[in-house]
Amino acid sequence: MPGLMALRKRASGDTPLKGAKIAGCTHLTAQAAVLIETLAACGASVRWCACNIYSTQNEVAAALAEAGYPIFAWRGETEDDFWWCIEKSISSEGWQPNMILDDGGDLTHVMYKKHPHMFGMIKGIVEESVTGVHRLYQLSKSAKLTVPAMNVNDSVTKQKFDNLYSCRESVLDALKRTTDIMFGGKHVVVCGYGEVGKGCCSALRGLGAIVCVTEIDPICALQASMEGFKVVTLTEVIRQVDVVITASGNKNVVTRDHLDRMKTGCVVCNMGHSNTEIDVDSLRTPELTWEKVRSQVDHVLWPDGKRIILLAEGRLVNLSCSSVPSFVVSITAATQALALIELFNAPAGRYKQDVYLLPKKMDEYVASLHLPAFDAHLTELSDEQARYLGIGKAGPFKPNYYRY
Repeated sequence: MPGLMALRKRASGDTPLKGAKIAGCTHLTAQAAVLIETLAACGASVRWCACNIYSTQNEVAAALAEAGYPIFAWRGETEDDFWWCIEKSISSEGWQPNMILDDGGDLTHVMYKKHPHMFGMIKGIVEESVTGVHRLYQLSKSAKLTVPAMNVNDSVTKQKFDNLYSCRESVLDALKRTTDIMFGGKHVVVCGYGEVGKGCCSALRGLGAIVCVTEIDPICALQASMEGFKVVTLTEVIRQVDVVITASGNKNVVTRDHLDRMKTGCVVCNMGHSNTEIDVDSLRTPELTWEKVRSQVDHVLWPDGKRIILLAEGRLVNLSCSSVPSFVVSITAATQALALIELFNAPAGRYKQDVYLLPKKMDEYVASLHLPAFDAHLTELSDEQARYLGIGKAGPFKPNYYRY
């Protein structure tokens, strides 16, 4: 994780997070451990839980706990365990969080609903998922957001590298590990053509799959069409497809009606954050039988003998069933750390009770931290060129409205 380690080296001497008490709720993986250690090196005190009941690496959680970090997470938590862990990460005698780092918005939601006094004392929230950001914007729109929040999910470095390039690799890794599927000639539908969907489609087509896309957004639909993907409704293709992948961040994208009409052997999984995209609860009925084939792989059997293959019970398949590249996580984690530093140290009045995007200069800084790994050399503007473009020689190089 070169960028995060470079940030730790540059920032630890100044301890820019001295006095910060961070309640964190993310995937608890080896990469997250490096982020936690980096935040501590920058002066922060942390308490941590997992945002997904299947993505925790138990050996990592144990090592962090042994090192003295309060960690409340283990792989295979129940729903009740999940909410208990969140409560423990924010409630401790003599420890009052003043910052939140969230992935999905569950910790923020619990604190807002159950601990409003505690929530009012938070200096800033950093959120990295579509689902969590959506919840923050809802609070802001209804004038219920009482603290500033940073939307890291829509920062350029998160969108383009984590959402696109990471998912392009990890979706294949997860599907291969769980199903041993051969993709050549398989019919796949990807629900959603945002950055995650784009990465999934690119990877699957590269292995010879026949890929189609569902979309609600005409711009994303047109992008998919221009890339050569057929844009369809799920109802049109559900009887023919071999694999269904959700990547929309929405709820009930795949309903019981869709599941009933799938052909036997269809693989169903989710690449979006929330476990609401596939209506898994509708499958827990007396007439259907569940068979656990291996870890995170279930066969759901219909009375007529049809079966579908459900991965990770509809939760995030790449982090539940495989792993993601450390290099890409370094980019996202560096973005999260910088956002926490920015909100914690911002003078009064800079950020109001609203949701903000990461400043462009910080996005560029995160990218620059990772260029040495490729031995990449930036061209430097001359004074005349900088004046011509109307920008500083050190950036920011693009306006906020620029679409990369």
